[in-house]
Amino acid sequence: MAEEATATATATAPAVAADLSDERLIRTEGAAGYAKLFLNRLRGGDLGSLPVILGLIVISIGFYSAEPVFLSSRNLVSISQFAAPIGIIALGIVLSLLLGEIDLSVGSVSGLAAASMAVLTVDKGHSVFFGIVAALLVGLVIGAFYAFLYTRLGVPSFVFSLAGLLSFQGMLLYVLGKNGTINLPSDSFLVQWTRFKFVGDAASYVLVAVIVALYLAAQLWGAASRRRAGLSTTWMPMIALKAALLAVGLGFLTYYVNIDRGWSYLWLFFVLLVVAMDFLLRRTRWGRHLYAVGGNVEAARRSGINVNRIYFSVFALTSVFAAVGGLLAAGYQTSVSQASGTTDTNLTAIAAAVIGGTSLFGGRGTAYSALLGIVVLQAIQTGLNLVGVDSSVRFMVTGAVLLLAVAIDSVSRRMRSSSGRG
Repeated sequence: MAEEATATATATAPAVAADLSDERLIRTEGAAGYAKLFLNRLRGGDLGSLPVILGLIVISIGFYSAEPVFLSSRNLVSISQFAAPIGIIALGIVLSLLLGEIDLSVGSVSGLAAASMAVLTVDKGHSVFFGIVAALLVGLVIGAFYAFLYTRLGVPSFVFSLAGLLSFQGMLLYVLGKNGTINLPSDSFLVQWTRFKFVGDAASYVLVAVIVALYLAAQLWGAASRRRAGLSTTWMPMIALKAALLAVGLGFLTYYVNIDRGWSYLWLFFVLLVVAMDFLLRRTRWGRHLYAVGGNVEAARRSGINVNRIYFSVFALTSVFAAVGGLLAAGYQTSVSQASGTTDTNLTAIAAAVIGGTSLFGGRGTAYSALLGIVVLQAIQTGLNLVGVDSSVRFMVTGAVLLLAVAIDSVSRRMRSSSGRG
């Protein structure tokens, strides 16, 4: 009888997912269970994007109180257009930081690439397409050269990128020559695309519907895959709630920016790059290897990962993203000058990646860090300009925000270590 009772109890007991078999990981289901899990993550130092989002809310309320124009649809559209080129440069910085490395020369590379394109198209008479391809090759060659210095000669990334910052700034001056500034024709494809192309009203709402549908499909597909593998899955009402919030939030934001000019092609291109890079980082072997190398390079090497190949791809992508950002900035500003890609661009891109949540210690961060970080920085700069604050104060505020972001990263890292999560 005792054996029968035991067998019956085993058969009727709820199956526990393989990843929750440890009793310390078992969570209660439902909204209360997710609330408890969320609080436990916060206590364990897993803050995610929460500090950035809270900071953005505080910034918005503060500047709106001082100058209501800050949250006008025209200003939001302008912020997105200004943010996109440097955000793309920051996307490359995120990749470098995930490896625990740094590239201090992205600003200079962006300026040199833009100058190369301008000289080829305006002075030499080549097509814009030819100039863009040449500029991208400039970025790729620089990134490959960096990878060679790092993997073959063992030169630290801080050193060769600092040398690159100075060298490529000098090359920019040499390429531009005596005039120092090259104006791009107003009918140029690059100028038209970056400044005057916007998604229409109807197309923007269709785009929102497609994004929500893709998000919902990806969540359901992921849940089904985990269920087939015997792993825990996200609570279905939570998936529905997130999809509904995404639809309402994105729909309202689209309605609001459509009061002015709507979403620009430039901003959509940036977001598309972020989504594509997020997919590569989370869903491909290359992305998993990148996180593994950034977390512990020696362990990754011993597990069979081609570490040099990861470093090569990251340095190359960082410089190519810098070139793309430089091209788009040149198109939006309709010119390339000796000030293109100066120290301000350099530090803003690096600060955006860090403020967005990418750890300086490697192994932690997402592609969305670049998007969140550059929006925060651009919002601060635009807000300070609107209230008439001097540029000296703008630099001090940006530095303080950067310091706060690094401090939060350090504290959360310590909390993760003490809780066994890091």
